[in-house]
Amino acid sequence: MTAPRQDGSARRVGVLTFHRCINYGSYWQARQLVEGLTALGYRTELLDHRCRNAGWAEYRCAFQPTLPMRTSPADLYLYGAKARAFEGAIAALPLSARFALHQPETAPAYDIVLIGSDEVWNLSHPWYGGTPIFYGAGVQADRLVSYAASFGNYDAGAGLHASWAERLDGFDAISVRDGNSQRLVRQATGRTPVRVLDPCLLFPPRIPSAAIATKLPYVALYGHSFPSWFAAAVGGWAKRRGIRLLSIGYRNRWADEHCIAAGPAEFAALVAGAVAVVTNFFHGCVFALVNAKPFACVSSDYRSNKISDLVAGLGAERHLVNEHTPIATYDDLLRQPLDRSIGDAIAARRRDSLAYIADALA
Repeated sequence: MTAPRQDGSARRVGVLTFHRCINYGSYWQARQLVEGLTALGYRTELLDHRCRNAGWAEYRCAFQPTLPMRTSPADLYLYGAKARAFEGAIAALPLSARFALHQPETAPAYDIVLIGSDEVWNLSHPWYGGTPIFYGAGVQADRLVSYAASFGNYDAGAGLHASWAERLDGFDAISVRDGNSQRLVRQATGRTPVRVLDPCLLFPPRIPSAAIATKLPYVALYGHSFPSWFAAAVGGWAKRRGIRLLSIGYRNRWADEHCIAAGPAEFAALVAGAVAVVTNFFHGCVFALVNAKPFACVSSDYRSNKISDLVAGLGAERHLVNEHTPIATYDDLLRQPLDRSIGDAIAARRRDSLAYIADALA
């Protein structure tokens, strides 16, 4: 049970995250965190920050996700449809009154502001990096906490300037999503933050069955800019098995079919309906785990911290492949059920994450 306010009403929680990104993972982590906290008895909404420059950057990335390779005119239409689907889905979320990202003092006040999940502390993020509000600057709340916050690809070896360290030390409770972020906080503040689950694993979404035109089996392909050796290995495996590769959200020329314009709900449904998942995105792995799907993932420079930490923390390291992974291994990874130990690890981490929330938001 949550601790009520003195007047007996539920405590108001504002969640501050990257909820307006045109990215399936960003959308779902924001939605599930809000819905999960609401189910626990808090009055929860997303702080609806706006920034023209960040908005334009988001749309440029949405329409040209594989630069320097430019999007074809036909795909521009599909990426536009995807962006519109996101606009509708985001508008349906519980949002606060709008306020300017760089004027946090104009945001609503709350009993608790919870910052995270996602890369909210990533100083290298191309358009949100170094924005003070994500470090608590100007936030109006009686209590300031983080949940599953991450520094993304900003490496612990770079350290933090004293100004950012001071901001972090002002949090009443800190939890992070990965070991790199844990090291950065510990180095900067002397505090060792709790490591918790991504909201999609903590509060798994209720996902409808995929509504697709055919019942033929398919593998969900999520991501872009895959290394050629990975495309060859997965493509060869799928061809030998007679299974289609369905690329969701992005154009991958080695896929058999594409669903580029999929909105957030369709993405979740298509992953749920797949026989397996191949990905180089963090939330591709997360949604494979949410649905207990066989999966194979490959790392990238931008996402190496996130993906490697996720699989290592759940005992799923063998699902992270590299150029030297034997071809025969793909058959095992993409056809066999997940090890039971992975589900046990998620359950244990879920208990710890819920305990952190109960304590941090008390």
